[in-house]
Amino acid sequence: MTLAVAKWTIDEYHRMIESGILDNRRVELLRGEIVEVAPEGEPHAYFSSEAGEYLTLLLGELATVRPAKPITLPDGSEPEPDISIVQRLGRQYLQHHPYPENIFWLIEYSNTSLEKDLEIKTEIYAEAGIGEYWVVNLRTKELIVFRNSQNKKYTSKFTLTAGTINPLAFPNIAVSVGAIIST
Repeated sequence: MTLAVAKWTIDEYHRMIESGILDNRRVELLRGEIVEVAPEGEPHAYFSSEAGEYLTLLLGELATVRPAKPITLPDGSEPEPDISIVQRLGRQYLQHHPYPENIFWLIEYSNTSLEKDLEIKTEIYAEAGIGEYWVVNLRTKELIVFRNSQNKKYTSKFTLTAGTINPLAFPNIAVSVGAIIST
């Protein structure tokens, strides 16, 4: 017996949100499937909040730092990364969430969602052409960096525990790894 999975379009997903069907549910749309989002533990909430504030101060007028807000991808996904660093488009975001071409890089904080963030989301973000994706492994206090999306895969992956990193979009900005992984 083969099970058929109902796929949802982004428009259908938005209509469900607007009608209240998904109220009080933590979900995101991944490749047309509505997926439950794991609840945030205290470390996840604290570290992502602190990093978001740090990046907002560091980047100033260069970018908008959006905490836990949706992005819209062409494969029928509308994930909600913990932090999205996006173009400053102001009121344009009243019409649409950031598209891949508006995204400088994304950050996910992972504990219970580590497998999903390192496998499924890495693939989804690379396929969408997002040039840089960071995963903070809360278990090991490591920053895993994926870069250079080519042919629907990231060609570069490395892990940091200290020092600084210069985002591809802002090579003159040095981001403290400690401030991101909150060591």
